[in-house]
Amino acid sequence: WGDAAGTGGSGGGATPAPAWDWTGIVGTGQSLSVGAEANPPIGTQQRFDNLKLSLGNATVPPFDPESSALSLVPLVEPIRPFATTYPSAYPKNLYGETPHTAMADQISTLAKAAMAGDHVTVHTVVGESGQPMSVLRKGAAEVVSGDTTMGRAYAATLFEAEAIAKLAGKAGKTFGVGAIIITHGESDAGSPTYEDDLVKLWSDYNQDIPPLTGQTRSIPMLVSQQHSVHLEVGSRSTSTLAQWHVGVSHPGDILCSGPKYQYPYANDHIHLNANGYQQLGEKYGQVYFEKVVLGKDWQPLQPTRVERSGNVVTVRFHVPVPPLVWDTALPSPHQTALTEWAQGRGFELWSGNTRIEITGVEIDGDSVEITARDLPASGVMVGYAATTDGEANAMPGGTTRWGQLRDSDPFVGSVTGKAQPNYSVAFEMSVP
Repeated sequence: WGDAAGTGGSGGGATPAPAWDWTGIVGTGQSLSVGAEANPPIGTQQRFDNLKLSLGNATVPPFDPESSALSLVPLVEPIRPFATTYPSAYPKNLYGETPHTAMADQISTLAKAAMAGDHVTVHTVVGESGQPMSVLRKGAAEVVSGDTTMGRAYAATLFEAEAIAKLAGKAGKTFGVGAIIITHGESDAGSPTYEDDLVKLWSDYNQDIPPLTGQTRSIPMLVSQQHSVHLEVGSRSTSTLAQWHVGVSHPGDILCSGPKYQYPYANDHIHLNANGYQQLGEKYGQVYFEKVVLGKDWQPLQPTRVERSGNVVTVRFHVPVPPLVWDTALPSPHQTALTEWAQGRGFELWSGNTRIEITGVEIDGDSVEITARDLPASGVMVGYAATTDGEANAMPGGTTRWGQLRDSDPFVGSVTGKAQPNYSVAFEMSVP
């Protein structure tokens, strides 16, 4: 795993020009990809030249990328009129503020700062609230039942990619898709195949989109971790682990953008509020700029190795912008449930079904040293933000699995003005 600098170190004359005049970004996922619990939206202004597809008076489906009703318009929230039923697929798949307008603003801000130009992005938002990967994937069956709909996300992506490419051609602009972002995982929190499903979705998109746009450049996928499901005390999520690990096993092609436990949540502790979605969009924008625009080997704050000595477990990290620090503005987890880990600042130790008491944690350079009261000789797992305290013990204004470890990236969001260092991914690893 190579070194990666934070955005705080980027800029200057080495920035490559955009590959295209207009760059597409596809957003898929479930409720957090379509702004659930964030109505009314707040990102109602476009400060740059970023775009979205307007359907005009076209009725879709059927998907006709040649329709004369289609046009490109400034990217603002809401992306389209909101859904009035559930479940509800494209084009009536939106419920509130999506991350996209803030993401585009962040990319444009970073591009202008680095090269005195613009990086125009055109956003496609196809996620379906509440739906597992089986509904988002290629070949998903469309289901229409009265006023409710499911299963159009993949087909809608290809429709928009082709339609935007045609409109770009008519405008004398080049176009290609620069990234896919997926904000998902709650409905697949128990899926043993979730990592494979993410890879298959990335692969299918990379097979089917380029013939529509004429591009030869591959399309990376940015994956954000989910931290709310399952809600039962002591439960963990296979999808959250997969969302981190897929970036390790497919470097460069799929990137974990990091966690989102640090953002403000709605009262249900599952969905973000509008400000939270904007902060998520800013982080997506930063990661996109590092990877797609600058071509850097960006990686999140993530573990690279685990060691043990006596009762001390040491986790070594890739740190985007040193030094590591504790964010004491976030409350410490496990104070009223799973209290064996109350001193862990989000770190956890267990063996089988037995929690191992943590007596202290300490940062040492790029490592965190976790001291246990009594560490078994074998069969030990170390985790971070992996196990839920339960809905009743959620972080106030936050979610149910979190920790306090972050780096020192000076990045500040262009829309919210909020400092956005990189927080550690949620993970679990075996202790040798």
